[in-house]
Amino acid sequence: MERELRTLDDVEDAIRSLAVRGAPAIGVAAALGLVASFARETTPSRDALRAAIERLARSRPTAVNLPWAMARLRRVVESAPIGTPLLDALAAEAERLLAEDAAMCDAIGRHGAALLADGARVLTHCNAGALATAGIGTALAPVYTAVAAGRRVEVIACETRPLLQGSRITAWELAEAGVPVTVCTDSMAASLMRAGRVDVVLVGADRIAANGDVANKIGTYALAIAASYHGVPFYVAAPSSTIDPEAPDGSAIPIEQRDADEVRRLGDRQLAPPNAAVHNPAFDITPAALITAVVTDGGIARPPYQFAR
Repeated sequence: MERELRTLDDVEDAIRSLAVRGAPAIGVAAALGLVASFARETTPSRDALRAAIERLARSRPTAVNLPWAMARLRRVVESAPIGTPLLDALAAEAERLLAEDAAMCDAIGRHGAALLADGARVLTHCNAGALATAGIGTALAPVYTAVAAGRRVEVIACETRPLLQGSRITAWELAEAGVPVTVCTDSMAASLMRAGRVDVVLVGADRIAANGDVANKIGTYALAIAASYHGVPFYVAAPSSTIDPEAPDGSAIPIEQRDADEVRRLGDRQLAPPNAAVHNPAFDITPAALITAVVTDGGIARPPYQFAR
């Protein structure tokens, strides 16, 4: 399904409502969307562009790719000489972001595929595939690369409550690509590890702190604890744009709180009393000590992590 984003309101709503989701995709969509929203103006002012950039940068708080991409557009606005067609310069930068993200996904796939043996059974959480990036994905990129090289890989996708990105998106994407996929509820993952049915856990990230702590979809932390207990390698795959050297550790990463009805309801069905209090953070923090390695476009990093961007 395609969705046209013509105005700044359209772009902001698509990001906030998760019509566009996945940290890399959010940054790229915001950059392209900002340019599209000013397409009818021949000479937008620097002030108007600055305000639009700041607005989009605030639309979701956790994924660092969004403010990172907006910072790049801001530098174009601030550094362009007087008389420069700003919209053309911003469009060129947005296209560079698009191409760079696709290339980073390919590089993650090449590096991460080395971690997947023939016959590997990979458990993943949320969606970090082609629908979350401008390329073949982050956490799914090593899977696609390994399969393309002739290796047998099967994936177990946690359904990822409460919005079911795993069952709705990851499972669909893998099935379309011909990769064997099994969906499990989030609460089944530890039992599968205990039964010896998981060889590797491979997840994405929305922000990685300088010390290697990782913010990812809620439920990732529990998977990391279970993997550590059962001796299953736990890998994080993300582009270098996801690393935030300004955050010394996970406590400095803001965690987005989502609407309570995402938990109370499923579509038009009421699942919980409408007056029940709800705890609905979109992400949790996985400590670096539980992460076997982080795969980026620059290679495979192992502890102790000392990230710079």
